Amino acid sequence: MRVILEGFMKLQDTIKGLLSLKREGGYWDFKKEWYDDKGELLLDVLCMANNLEDMDAYIILGVEDSTWSIKGVEADPNCLPLRNLSQIISNKKYAAYAPEVDLQTIYLEEHEIDVIIVRNTMHTPYYLTEQYKDNKVDDPLKAKVVEAGKIYVRLNDRKAGVGEITPYWCLEHLWGKHFGLNQPILKRLSVLLDEPNKWIFDWGNKDYAYHIDHPEFRMQRIGDFEQGWWPAAAFYIHPVMHLAKLNILYHNTIIYETEIWAFDEFRKYLPKATNCCVSGKPNYWYSYYQLDTIEGKMLTIFTNGSMDISSREPNYNQFLTFKDEKERKEFDSYLYEHFEDYTDEQIADEYKHQIAEDTKSNGGGLIYSAFQVAKSAKIYGDWKRMHKS
Repeated sequence: MRVILEGFMKLQDTIKGLLSLKREGGYWDFKKEWYDDKGELLLDVLCMANNLEDMDAYIILGVEDSTWSIKGVEADPNCLPLRNLSQIISNKKYAAYAPEVDLQTIYLEEHEIDVIIVRNTMHTPYYLTEQYKDNKVDDPLKAKVVEAGKIYVRLNDRKAGVGEITPYWCLEHLWGKHFGLNQPILKRLSVLLDEPNKWIFDWGNKDYAYHIDHPEFRMQRIGDFEQGWWPAAAFYIHPVMHLAKLNILYHNTIIYETEIWAFDEFRKYLPKATNCCVSGKPNYWYSYYQLDTIEGKMLTIFTNGSMDISSREPNYNQFLTFKDEKERKEFDSYLYEHFEDYTDEQIADEYKHQIAEDTKSNGGGLIYSAFQVAKSAKIYGDWKRMHKS
């Protein structure tokens, strides 16, 4: 609920800021009222989806676009709920993807203002493969026609491509965005790592992996695996870890250096995890993957999207996973607050086999050990269940 409220307040502040400019721009447009022509609605959404600012775009309904006065849509007979809006946009025939839209209502000067949010994605350019025209408008001769194969673009405060040829540089920008060519090399890598099904790998037999559409981006293991140590290894049936250096290359240039880890006699391959010292507990650690980082995205690839770190045994949460830094910090606070929920004796009894394996292999103990992994995993399980409820 708190997250929803924060999102609502942020959107309201954004729209207030755009309204204060008293003009329209490259990713926002004001409309006095809802559309009675669905073709015009589709045309505006396509333009916003193809905006050149590479930002979420806003169609703001209920604001006069010449005086900037707030009229509201509370009495507008053409208002649409999100479900109907999504159907209008998604059920057309596109070259590849349909624009992603959301609909939110905010309140300004005691009026309801509807905001169509058109999400910024890498799937540009958006265009139809079959012409669309709304034949249900009062005067079909005046209905907007959305042409097949034509790329409409939001260019400053106007629609480019309507009654004209879309400028070449606009098309170049949109296709460059699609292929990640407008981004720094690590950003391009990050975009490609978001396509786990397009990475070809077989770590059991090959020392490399590559992106099927962009094989100039590849992962290369350096040298042979060597036996290493990580307390999480004790949670696998065969409690030994091996590791090797792993470089990510663009053509022949190394753009990122990390490691590949192998567990359970090379049955499970994972990217290098991050070690974190618990806030307020300087001698207490856990290991994790943050899914919006390079290693986190590699985890998605290595596990074929499952994020399952287990091999032949249950998933003990020996490595924790977080959506982003904010979520990890939320858990960190929860861990600190609930650190005493379980006594050392309870943890030692429940995870005695793993702790014994760690002690036998690595000396064990209560500092940076399987014991720490177990306690973090136990509290993490509680935290995850709390988030699901």
